[in-house]
Amino acid sequence: MSERKDGKPGSGPLAGVKVVELAGRGPGPFGAMILADLGAEVVRVARLEDVAPSEAESATERSLKGHRRIDLLTRGRRSVALDLKHPGGVEAVLRMVDRADVLVEGYRPGVAERLGLGPDECLWRNPRLVYARMTGFGQEGPYARSPGHDINYVALAGALEPLRRPGQPPAPPLNLLGDFGGGGMLMVIGVLGALVERARSGLGQVVDAAMVDGVALLTTLFHGMRAEGLWSDEPGTNVLSLAAPFYNVYETSDGRHVAVGAGEHQFYAELLQRLGLGDELLRQQGDPATWPAGRAALEAVFRTRTLAEWTAELEGTDTCFTPVLTMEEAARHPHNVERQTFVEVDGVVQPAPAPRFSRTPAGPGGPPAAAGQHTREVLLDWGFAADELDALLASGAARQAPTRETPGGDRPT
Repeated sequence: MSERKDGKPGSGPLAGVKVVELAGRGPGPFGAMILADLGAEVVRVARLEDVAPSEAESATERSLKGHRRIDLLTRGRRSVALDLKHPGGVEAVLRMVDRADVLVEGYRPGVAERLGLGPDECLWRNPRLVYARMTGFGQEGPYARSPGHDINYVALAGALEPLRRPGQPPAPPLNLLGDFGGGGMLMVIGVLGALVERARSGLGQVVDAAMVDGVALLTTLFHGMRAEGLWSDEPGTNVLSLAAPFYNVYETSDGRHVAVGAGEHQFYAELLQRLGLGDELLRQQGDPATWPAGRAALEAVFRTRTLAEWTAELEGTDTCFTPVLTMEEAARHPHNVERQTFVEVDGVVQPAPAPRFSRTPAGPGGPPAAAGQHTREVLLDWGFAADELDALLASGAARQAPTRETPGGDRPT
């Protein structure tokens, strides 16, 4: 897998695609990171206040002392700092839009329009532009202008309540469902679909990626199961909500956990045989009334050994067994090491780009850039003359992050 160190585009399948990202948080940066991972040239437009001299100086000092803020969602792309409330800053973005294939914005509905950077203005200037809008509730509807976060979008989409366990409130799986699965990933799918369609029509379009829509889409299977009468709204009674003994998480004697997903008859038979349990549990696999007793039997057995002992016993067998790993352990697991599921860039271990491509392999870009670190070089690359750049900086519409020589002569990033 190739590795890029300078934040410039690599050789992935999106090489040659130019993306302007209006800096935000969470799902927008995650989606832009994926586009950059796959080879697109993504330029992140940061706010001026993110590169105020005093803040930049303290960041440099922390970097020199070995401490720095590491926002991996911004990896692999260069950063410019523009004031989007300054006419010169807005015009600079629009000139970048003229050369871009994609624009990504994650503002609340109406904000981009008020800034003069809405889809009508951008598509008028560049009809081939794919304008990707990343929001929580979408561009219309009663909640459209309401503030919210992952937990709110997951709740409104009907995906939080099914995560409830008996006697406990719903527990969201971090912010993986809304921000990333139903948000950034959905936006990338929309961008890629629009780029494919543009190859036929020659025209761009607006991609409205709302997290509540994306999370709802992720629940499609369960809506079908409810329609069949195979899914209950009562917590802890469904196969995929840890009701079944053959699809569950069990504690080991050292307080760790193992995951078992032996839904198929032959895999459950192998698991029960290796655990020393009788055929009765196997015969009861399809009877939910017997599941509580089955769970209790497996719980008792798994508590007799440590995680390491169970891993040695069951890993690699036809039991659908895996140890429950920490993030640090996952990066060191032999399977992930062989597949290079995690990579190290600039001393930081992080997930590698995915999926894999046979002819145009993707590679992680450079480490996260400081806000405004590349203002000069990016704007020159994107068609600004040197005197135009100087005037833009002098007007306060743009800012270049200050740098400082280290004792060894290298400039910290």
